[in-house]
Amino acid sequence: MSLIKRNGLLPQTFPALFDDFFGRELFNWGNNNYSATSTTVPSVNIRETGDNFEVEMAAPGMTKSDFKVELDGNMLTISSQKEQRQESDQDGYSRREFSYQSFQRSFVLPKDVVDVEHIAAKYENGLLHLTIPKQEQAKQKAPRLIEIA
Repeated sequence: MSLIKRNGLLPQTFPALFDDFFGRELFNWGNNNYSATSTTVPSVNIRETGDNFEVEMAAPGMTKSDFKVELDGNMLTISSQKEQRQESDQDGYSRREFSYQSFQRSFVLPKDVVDVEHIAAKYENGLLHLTIPKQEQAKQKAPRLIEIA
């Protein structure tokens, strides 16, 4: 016996293709860096080397003081809140504009692998770089030749 999703208004023979088509986000053509509130979430690249984890986040137009990077146990959280206000009074007209941007990305790091005392972060040319070193016992060792007796 299998479970089938069925819309009670349509005959049973109506193709399930339409249910699938209308059940998805119609205009999300591969642009997955938007949250449910239609705000952008910065893209992140994570790379693991033998000695480190390297995190690279694309966040142009920000400054290093806009970021908050936190490590709580093995949960790494990168967040930002930025607010801009602009006001002008000219020739009897008032103009007030403001914008607010925020995001938060969290990543679970492997337990007992990260050297928490030596995590380094820098922001340059629109990219936030984090270098998260591994503890000595977690670093990848060079291959060892084992002699056969």
